[in-house]
Amino acid sequence: MATLHTMGQQQDRRSWAEPYKIKVVEPLRTTTRAEREHAIAEAGYNTFLLRSADVYIDLLTDSGTSAMSDRQWAGMMLGDEAYAGSANFYHLEAAVREHYGYKFMVPTHQGRGAENLLSQAAIKPGNHVPGNMYFTTTRFHQERAGATFHDVIIDAAHDTRSLHPFKGNIDLDKLQALIDQVGAQQIPYVSMAATVNMAGGQPISMGNARAVRELCNRHGIKIYLDATRAVENMLFIKEREAGYKDKTLAEILLEFCAYTDGATMSGKKDHLVNIGGWLATNDPDLFEEIRNLVVVYEGLHTYGGMAGRDMEAMAIGIGESLNLDYMKSRVGQVRYLGELLDQWNIPFVKPVGGHAIFLDARAFYPHLDQDAFPSQTLAAELYLDSGIRSMERGIVSAGRDPASGDHRRPKLELTRLTIPRRVYTQAHMDVVAESVKACYDRRDSVTGLNMVYEPKYLRFFQARFERR
Repeated sequence: MATLHTMGQQQDRRSWAEPYKIKVVEPLRTTTRAEREHAIAEAGYNTFLLRSADVYIDLLTDSGTSAMSDRQWAGMMLGDEAYAGSANFYHLEAAVREHYGYKFMVPTHQGRGAENLLSQAAIKPGNHVPGNMYFTTTRFHQERAGATFHDVIIDAAHDTRSLHPFKGNIDLDKLQALIDQVGAQQIPYVSMAATVNMAGGQPISMGNARAVRELCNRHGIKIYLDATRAVENMLFIKEREAGYKDKTLAEILLEFCAYTDGATMSGKKDHLVNIGGWLATNDPDLFEEIRNLVVVYEGLHTYGGMAGRDMEAMAIGIGESLNLDYMKSRVGQVRYLGELLDQWNIPFVKPVGGHAIFLDARAFYPHLDQDAFPSQTLAAELYLDSGIRSMERGIVSAGRDPASGDHRRPKLELTRLTIPRRVYTQAHMDVVAESVKACYDRRDSVTGLNMVYEPKYLRFFQARFERR
């Protein structure tokens, strides 16, 4: 962990630096407060609707925002753009088999393409899908296919102050209770995320994955992994779980995946590319179905909506993501930002997760109820202060209950500062921390937002607001 030189404090430890050097730079544009006032009002106080040209430090998402390596860019020049049987598909297929261990794989244009294929192929109307906290697009595809999602994560995941080392764990009692209630035949699979985004990027332990596998085996239930940030999860297992300190990330990942039946993947995260994903399975019958469906929704089963060059970059990125020095620096940068905020007692989800700092908007604005959209408000305030773009992960992201039409009201009301991979320096994190502190210092004057436009699906992407 780097020492906090810019914050005027010295720690009794050695500094570290990013394990790469900068070869290409992209200029950043700073704006005035007046310009930002105009831009956020034009965007309806929704950071997703801002133009990137009006953003200074972009922490909206780590999806597709990574900086690719020289090896990946070189691989792009080896793109085989044949419509069928691209050589790059076979490179990607081999990398997935080697490092994730699944027998069959189809590429998709991104992670939600894989979620759609799995939901269409595996779910029947009336089914129930348990998971360790919802993710927006995942739950949408499950519900659209006719299933009901059930949150079976441990209670500590809903407590921002809990220091449980594996807050992404599945509660075995909750899972067993659901099986007893609806019957194993109504559960097509358990949806297991590693790490758990909506809980603050929190990991699941190897022991818990093993125990869930044993429980599901007793009932004949499949397990499908959301592997989007699984390599980050493996670092936490290496650091925190007995028996894994001396294992490589690749060894830990293979064991973890062995407790599951398949996975959906957004390559735009761990795989360090700007587009692409895949769906993998060990089930030959399911593979036959998704290999047919991918032709309908994505493209031929040997490109699935991706160009050959993108598949090549992803295959290379899989190997790079498992480099320990890289992964320690990736998670270390997030921890560095958390340490800066912690010295000012700024409330955020602890322990620090793998890909982002999740600010606790309830604690920021205790005077605002959820109908004033505190997480959305904090994202807007942070942009106004400095031009930093973050995103809401609270009542807006949770959407409405399809049966009642009422707002879902999650216990966690969070604003996510998501760190792109290999993009920003520690100095950028200093700027972010100081801006968050400035917003925290004037928190009592904030009045919240009203929603004035609500799209039908996944409203957080396009909803519009106005100041109260």
